[in-house]
Amino acid sequence: MKQINPVRKFNRKFNPAGVILKYNPAKERQSIISNGLDFKDETILAVGAHPDDLDFGFGATIAKAASQGAKIYYLLATKGQRGSNDKNMTSDELSVLRANEQRRAAKVLGVKQVYFLNYNDGELVADIKLKEQIVIYIRKIKPSMVFTMDPSHFFYKEFGFVNHSDHRAIGEATLDACYPLARDWLSFPEHDALGLKPHKVKQLFFPSFDPEEANYFVDVTKTLKLKFRALKFHASQVGDMTAVRQRMTERARLLGRIINKTYAEAFIRLVLWQ
Repeated sequence: MKQINPVRKFNRKFNPAGVILKYNPAKERQSIISNGLDFKDETILAVGAHPDDLDFGFGATIAKAASQGAKIYYLLATKGQRGSNDKNMTSDELSVLRANEQRRAAKVLGVKQVYFLNYNDGELVADIKLKEQIVIYIRKIKPSMVFTMDPSHFFYKEFGFVNHSDHRAIGEATLDACYPLARDWLSFPEHDALGLKPHKVKQLFFPSFDPEEANYFVDVTKTLKLKFRALKFHASQVGDMTAVRQRMTERARLLGRIINKTYAEAFIRLVLWQ
């Protein structure tokens, strides 16, 4: 019986255009080799644009890292003030609501603290001001790992959606904050007076919607349920939770097949030069 490649099956399932992307067996072998990272004793900073971005993107991985003893912090650039179709909802009300939803969801996953930068939803720009604010938290928290959004895609033609401009901006700003800004003494030298020393981030992770681009898969078989428990708290954003659970479970199942696990989440992982 002919064996179906799991990456090809993933593309058939989640690619409405029916485009089968190139299969790279060498990349798949590397992914299988690298899926056993232990998060014990790691400090993780996860940087997102809106409340719910991080939980949707890789909440099961965050839960796994916390269960292994990692110290995890969230930094959100906005409070998602525009993410509602309710005409009776004001931006201020939504901001408070979504911030509270995020704090409750983060607690389920084992996140120690959630920070907000209070930018306006839909207006993020990867300028030096945003980059410096991220650098401040990197120098304060001193993470060994940083998780953020993938800034490299404006859209995904295979999956039929646009990568939100805020997602692109926060990903780009975080990438630049990690390297070289947080590392270099002469980047924001005034931080030294505040006790904020340069810091070198060791690893960067970007969630990957396309398993062909991913080079790292995390086995989340034991923590996927925690992700769904956390997502329930984002009630202002999640309509039919049953449908969300079904869709995301199927996606995690197909990603899991790539590394011979029940469920997985996919990433582009960068091990930074030190």
